[in-house]
Amino acid sequence: MLAAILATTLLLSGCGDDEQPDNGKPAADKVTYLTAFGAVGRDAFAWVAQEKGYFRDAGIDVTIQLGAATGENLKVLAAGQAQFANLDLTGTWILAGKGQYKDVRTIAAIHQQTLVSIISLEGSAVAKPKDLEGRKLGAATGSVNQLLFPAYATLAGIDQSRVQWVNAPPPQLPALLASGRVDALSTFLIGAKGLEKAAGGKKTIVNPYSAYLPELYGNGLIAPVSITQGNPDLARRFRDAALKGLAYTIEHPQEAAEIMKKAQPAADVTAAVGEITLMTPYVKTSGVIDKQRVAGAIATLEKNKLIPPGSLTPEAVVDFALAPTG
Repeated sequence: MLAAILATTLLLSGCGDDEQPDNGKPAADKVTYLTAFGAVGRDAFAWVAQEKGYFRDAGIDVTIQLGAATGENLKVLAAGQAQFANLDLTGTWILAGKGQYKDVRTIAAIHQQTLVSIISLEGSAVAKPKDLEGRKLGAATGSVNQLLFPAYATLAGIDQSRVQWVNAPPPQLPALLASGRVDALSTFLIGAKGLEKAAGGKKTIVNPYSAYLPELYGNGLIAPVSITQGNPDLARRFRDAALKGLAYTIEHPQEAAEIMKKAQPAADVTAAVGEITLMTPYVKTSGVIDKQRVAGAIATLEKNKLIPPGSLTPEAVVDFALAPTG
């Protein structure tokens, strides 16, 4: 009976153990990583880090699992079913300010500015933000797009009560727009090339949220405090390997997209290259997070009534002992 209990305990440990393999080296730490949004260009760096051996060299055995936007990914982290994730920082912080999923911390920034946008097709009824009134707007279920929209709508002069949301899983969004079942999407601006391809070559119109909310961060690497405080060495090794994959991806977008396609056959290489190229200006491959900017982002969320005043501090959302700061 004791042997059975011990075996079960080791099986459920999830983050590695102290066993020594036959070659005498420590066993790799086994972790699960969630992509931000399925298998698209913004997430290609994880497969690059895996293919190039960056995770292996860091002593980590990573299972990459397809994510499904901010709120859904946070549920998986909270359940202990993943140890790291690529999430939209603004959406994560809004939920934390509302008292949800407060036991996670940012350990690196991927995008230095929010990429959330309104994207429509040329010739459609939506050319500018105000045109959304009386129209259908698609978004991924549980995504930052809806969490942040009230602030964007106020600043852009949109009567949000007249906007009808249509929620769908991430892979279904391009078809919603291409088929006309929605008039526009609230999604990341880097997805424009993929949406154009899905729409048969029609050009897109992009209205970025950052035109009104320039202070906000985009995606970043997130881990629960059980990792950031309980095993900071693992968090550092994962962070550095992932950022190394990010740097390679930015420098070699075509190869990165093909690496992702090899791991995920349903991935679209052309759309992935487009995403990587479009996100490059927003990326610092060092993953730096500035404490004053975090404070400014929190202040913006408070000012726009997305979180209660005083509900967050920079230290409550970022582990500055782990996050690159310079």
